[in-house]
Amino acid sequence: MVTSEIFDRHIARIDVGERLSTEDIRALAATPDVLPLGMLADHLRRRLHDTRVTYVRVATCRFDQSFADAVPPAAREIIISGAPDTIAIATAAIKQAKAIAGERTVSGFSWSDVERLAEHGGQKVSDVLLGWKDAGLDAVADLSIDLMAEPAVAIDRLTSAGFQQLCLSIAKAPADQRIDVLLRVAQLQDEFACIQAIDPLPSVLNPLRPTTGYQDVKMVAVARLAAANVPTIQVDWSRYGPKLAQVALTFGADDIDNVSASDDAPEGRRRAPLEEIRRNIEAAGFEAAERDGTFTVIA
Repeated sequence: MVTSEIFDRHIARIDVGERLSTEDIRALAATPDVLPLGMLADHLRRRLHDTRVTYVRVATCRFDQSFADAVPPAAREIIISGAPDTIAIATAAIKQAKAIAGERTVSGFSWSDVERLAEHGGQKVSDVLLGWKDAGLDAVADLSIDLMAEPAVAIDRLTSAGFQQLCLSIAKAPADQRIDVLLRVAQLQDEFACIQAIDPLPSVLNPLRPTTGYQDVKMVAVARLAAANVPTIQVDWSRYGPKLAQVALTFGADDIDNVSASDDAPEGRRRAPLEEIRRNIEAAGFEAAERDGTFTVIA
């Protein structure tokens, strides 16, 4: 239970920029009092970002399909999806995507893809990353920290290859294990200072044991407090939808990822992707700001 005395003490520490201790985070994660937890997380996110919430419009295209046909002009980031069989195929896809993207961000593949292709191709991971960077890759799209055997080694390889703005995620770690993962993210940020964002909600959804809205917003709040040194807490719009994303903004999230870049509105203007994302952010009491793939606000 979060008593008023504990709550006030945490608020005072947040106000002066002090991070809560590991013991504080574990105690808050264990409490069923989700509203005080959300208020603490919201207080911290407002200290860091005021009322601004950013979002990015994304176009996703498989590595073996035409990027010219899949990338609308409104897309600010292009994600290469799928799992190519060789380094050469992946590199060719990166070059094709970059030719279409121009100055826009190109991201793609996963850390497991990097390790798999390096092993199969008989190359060092660092050489694969350097080759992809030279080909035009701006970011590795899927950095699921709970799937990394040695996260510190992975981050060191990425930063050494020139990937300096990392967005981490969690693939499928259970809620009770995600606390340790989030605390580990904070430690890695202290060590490397290159983590831009963390998405604390699982990217692999279990249809037999789906999470609840209560669990999801609680995890967002814990992420904001546990990784107070990470600038951005994200929620994936396409995976979790507008309703959860909107509530998550009041529990510590400050960025909505993976918004459709399509301008189609078959159900009317209010349901157009751009209008819907702005309307949901503003209805939650925040200021909507579009960003690009480098987290630079453009509107």
